[in-house]
Amino acid sequence: MTVTTLQSKLAEARDQGRAALIGYLPAGFPDVESSIKVIEAMVAGGCDVIEVGLPYSDPMMDGPTIQRAADVALAAGTTTDDVFRVVEATAATGAAAVVMSYWNPIERYGVERFAGELAKAGGAGVITPDLIPEEAGEWTVATDAAGLDRIFLVAPSSTDRRLELTTRACGGFVYAASLMGVTGTRTQVADTAAGLVRRTREVTRDSGLPICVGLGISTGVQAAEVASYADGVIVGAGFCQRVLDAPDLETGLIAVTSFAEELAAGVRSR
Repeated sequence: MTVTTLQSKLAEARDQGRAALIGYLPAGFPDVESSIKVIEAMVAGGCDVIEVGLPYSDPMMDGPTIQRAADVALAAGTTTDDVFRVVEATAATGAAAVVMSYWNPIERYGVERFAGELAKAGGAGVITPDLIPEEAGEWTVATDAAGLDRIFLVAPSSTDRRLELTTRACGGFVYAASLMGVTGTRTQVADTAAGLVRRTREVTRDSGLPICVGLGISTGVQAAEVASYADGVIVGAGFCQRVLDAPDLETGLIAVTSFAEELAAGVRSR
């Protein structure tokens, strides 16, 4: 299989002796063109990889901040085809672009069609938080054909057998959800995160599959902490909140760039 831009970006960060910084934003938030500008600001501030969220009306894993951002995107009329537009613009920045999507929108769009359109737009992979490998047969075929990385989640509750099964099905990286709960900024990183990464590494030692940690990271200090044991640091709600809090887009872009710079300094400090 051809090396994806996601794999290249993670390898580049590893070669620099640091974790990768992965930022998340729903496509179309606050509208399609503005979301592209926000992502450009995230990349300018130091994000190596961008998770482009596909806005969904029933985001069971997302906390109130990301739900609010997704609601704004949906109210603006964002479609799946708009998501691919945002992916294309993200890839043009030089960052690796992956989509974060619940399974229902992919299935409704058409599994093979979704994978093909994403690859055509320059996307490197897809994170599917509510899909497990045992139920991903059609998705596996489609993503293999399109040359995309499949990214599944592991959690503190995952058994050793579940960790092995999930990581074997992953490409690009495995998403380690650091706690049992929804997304959102927190005052400290869950103490389960390091343990989950350690357990996951026991089953990825031979493959060398990177492990990236998300859920709750909101400061450069927290990013540095996670970067000391993970291959990637995933931040979403913090970026969304800065756009939501800003009185206008330009102010929001400044805040997003500054936040990305803080996080990037964090991942580079360890």
